[in-house]
Amino acid sequence: MPSDDFLTPALDAAAQRLARSLAALERKVESLAASAAPADMFADDRNRLAAALDRERARSRELEAAAEAASAALGRATAELRALMAEREEA
Repeated sequence: MPSDDFLTPALDAAAQRLARSLAALERKVESLAASAAPADMFADDRNRLAAALDRERARSRELEAAAEAASAALGRATAELRALMAEREEA
């Protein structure tokens, strides 16, 4: 059986390595925690962007409706002009 004199330096060295490793791990965790953005910041950005997207989609629907109305009006105007031109050619 090994003597306690032999185990004590080996255990001390292992304990020191473990302490250094734990200290390094704690520093890394603290560094990551400090550099991580708060979750609320992302939620606020997401909500702001979602609201902006909803507004733009509504605006897009309004523009599409206006374009359809303008196209229909142009179609009617074109048909009226053609009818008038046809009447004049017949006269």
